[in-house]
Amino acid sequence: MSHIDSREAILDQSPLATVTVAWPLLPYRLPPPRFRNTSISPLSGWAGAAKRGFDIAFAILVLILHIPLLFAAAIAIKLDSPGPVLFRQRRIGLHGKSFELLKFRTMQHRPSAQGPLCQTCPRDPRVTQIGALLRRTSFDELPQLWNVLRGDMSLVGPRPHAPGTCAGSTPFEHVSKRYSFRHRVRPGMTGLAQVRGWRGQTDTRDKLLRRLDCDLEYIATWSLGADFLILLRTIAALWRNAY
Repeated sequence: MSHIDSREAILDQSPLATVTVAWPLLPYRLPPPRFRNTSISPLSGWAGAAKRGFDIAFAILVLILHIPLLFAAAIAIKLDSPGPVLFRQRRIGLHGKSFELLKFRTMQHRPSAQGPLCQTCPRDPRVTQIGALLRRTSFDELPQLWNVLRGDMSLVGPRPHAPGTCAGSTPFEHVSKRYSFRHRVRPGMTGLAQVRGWRGQTDTRDKLLRRLDCDLEYIATWSLGADFLILLRTIAALWRNAY
C-alpha cells in the first residue's frame, strides 16, 4: 500500500473529531462527526443565512463596480475570436446536484467532445490572446457572480468540478471516499485551497488530495471572518499558478 493509500485509509476510518496526519506543510483536521450525514449541510441555520447574505451583498457590489469592465471584456472576446462570449459548463454543486457554471470564454470555441474531460494545461494552445489575459487576472471568473446570486455558488467554498474530471486516469470521486464531503456546502468562486496555491491543473491524486484536505478543513472551521480573509488573500493569489 502506498503512502497516499495508507493516509486515506486512516482518514476514512478514524472516528475521532480531529486527526492530524503528517503531510509536509499541510496538517489536516478531520471534520467533526456531524459532517458525516450527507443530507445535512454544516452551514445551515444562522450560519447559512449569514453566509448567504454576505454572498448576495458582496456579489451585487462587485457587479455594479465592474459593469464597464464586464462590457469591455465581452466586446474584446467577440473581436478576438468567433464564438459566444460566455463559456457554460455543467459542474457539481451542493448535495451533488449539477448546475451551469458561467465564465468568460478564454479558449477557441469548439463543440463539446465526448470522453474524459480534458483539463486546461500551461501554455494550452486552445487559449486565445484575450483569454490568456483574462485567465492571468482571473477576470474570466467574474460571471460566476451571477451563479452566486442564483444560489448555485458561494463567494468562498470548494471549487466546483465538472462531472467526469479525472486525476490521471482516475475519476475524482474514486480517488477518496472523503470526496463527497465537499459537496455539503455550496461551491465557491475561491477557496482555502486556492489561496494556499493549489490552483491550475489537477492531474495527479496527490494534487487532488491536497485540495481536498483544504476544502474539508474550510468546512470544518468555517466562519464569516475566515471567508473575508480568504477573499482578501485571493487578491494576492490571482497571479499565482494561473495560465
